[in-house]
Amino acid sequence: MEQYKKDFIDFMVACKVLKFGLFTLKSGRQSPFFMNAGGYVTGSQLAKLGEFYAQAIHENFGDDFDVLFGPAYKGIPLSVTTAIAYSKLYGKEVKYCSNRKEVKDHGADKGMLLGYELKDGDRVVIIEDVTTSGKSIEETYPIVTGVAKVIVVGEMVSLNRMEKAPDSTKSALEVITEKYAFPARAIVSMKEVTDYLCTGKPDAVITDEIKKQIDAYYAEWGAH
Repeated sequence: MEQYKKDFIDFMVACKVLKFGLFTLKSGRQSPFFMNAGGYVTGSQLAKLGEFYAQAIHENFGDDFDVLFGPAYKGIPLSVTTAIAYSKLYGKEVKYCSNRKEVKDHGADKGMLLGYELKDGDRVVIIEDVTTSGKSIEETYPIVTGVAKVIVVGEMVSLNRMEKAPDSTKSALEVITEKYAFPARAIVSMKEVTDYLCTGKPDAVITDEIKKQIDAYYAEWGAH
C-alpha cells in the first residue's frame, strides 16, 4: 500500500472522522463503521485533507484536467482545499467550481454555480466525500454536463465502502464507472483500512471483535 494511503488512514482515525461501533446509515443498513468528512473542521485538517485528495487524483488521473467540481455542500470545501493543495504539491493551477442548492438570481455571479464558470472543452474531476449508493452522482453529473460541453476525467471520493449499490452486486464506484464511462476512484478502500488497522495487537484500532463485525457486514452487503 502506498505511504499516502497509510497516512490518510491514520489521519481519518486521528481526526475521529472514521469511527467504529454501530451506526444506522441513510440506506437503513446497520454498519459497524462510519466515515463523516464533516468532521474535518480546522485549518490544518482541511489543508492536509486537500493534500491527500491531490495525491490520489495525481496518482489515479494524472494532471491533465482543468477544474475540480465539488457538489454542494460537503464538496465545496473539498474542491477549494484540493485546488490549493494541487498548486502547492504539483505547481499546477486548477480551478474550483461548485453548485448552489438554490439558483442565485442577482449580482455579477448569479446562476447555479460558485467559483469558476464551466466552459466547453474543460476537463473536470468531480470530488466528493464518500458514496455508498451512487445516488449523488445522479444529481451531480447533469449539473456538470448541462452547463457546458465538458469532459469528466473521473470522480474521486475519500473512502470506497465496497458495498453493493442498490439493485446491483457491484459497488457504487463500479456502477458509476460503467454507467458514466469515467473512472470513479477512492483515496482508500475499506479493505485497505481493515488490513492496515487490524494488526492483531491489543492496542489495534480494529480489534478482532470489530473485524468479525466488519466481516459479517460484508458477507451480507459487500460488493462482488
